[in-house]
Amino acid sequence: MKEHASIALSDFHEYPAEEMIERSKAFYQDIKRRHSIRSFSDRSVPREIIENCIRAAGTAPSGANHQPWHFVAISSAEIKKQVREKAEHEERAFYDDRKAGETWLNALEPLGTDANKPYLESAPWLIAIFAQRRGGVSVDDHQKNYYVPESVGIATGFLINALHSCGLGTLTHTPNPMKFLNEVCGRDPAERAFLLLVTGYPGDDATVPEHALIKKSLGDICTFM
Repeated sequence: MKEHASIALSDFHEYPAEEMIERSKAFYQDIKRRHSIRSFSDRSVPREIIENCIRAAGTAPSGANHQPWHFVAISSAEIKKQVREKAEHEERAFYDDRKAGETWLNALEPLGTDANKPYLESAPWLIAIFAQRRGGVSVDDHQKNYYVPESVGIATGFLINALHSCGLGTLTHTPNPMKFLNEVCGRDPAERAFLLLVTGYPGDDATVPEHALIKKSLGDICTFM
């Protein structure tokens, strides 16, 4: 390996094999309770929780450690209203004007989704996630970023897991197109809106579509060689 500046790995925790198995089982049992929901309570969620979860997302691996992401955490009722109005405008074209095409709409039908997105206002937090094509370890860097979608996707997964671990519900929302998020959030047009993550406590009427409970078996998603 080429020489490079480094420090000794000192914060890795190794567990006995039996404990590792139990921890892996416990993690699976917990994470399988995570569901995408579309009804959120307006109960407030302390900002510190969101800050800590975003910090956790920021520890995700990334191409050349450039960390090509930016999270905009929105709690302002006025801004959430703007997001909802603009998102529903795009969603009406997607659903009502059939821009999505019949195949895609048929795939979505078992989930019961439509152009109405009231949770974009009722949820206490929206987190707009942006992917940066240029950057670096320092925010002042303007180098080319590498493996941007992969890196931002992993960080988003970290964030969803962190929010779930805190006891919050989440929904990944991807209105198409999402360029309006750059304007609403005051982000550089060179950044690409990657995803809008809705989070908060589930509403009293929150449900999970039966279709969403269908998960492929280990044998279907994994091959051991």
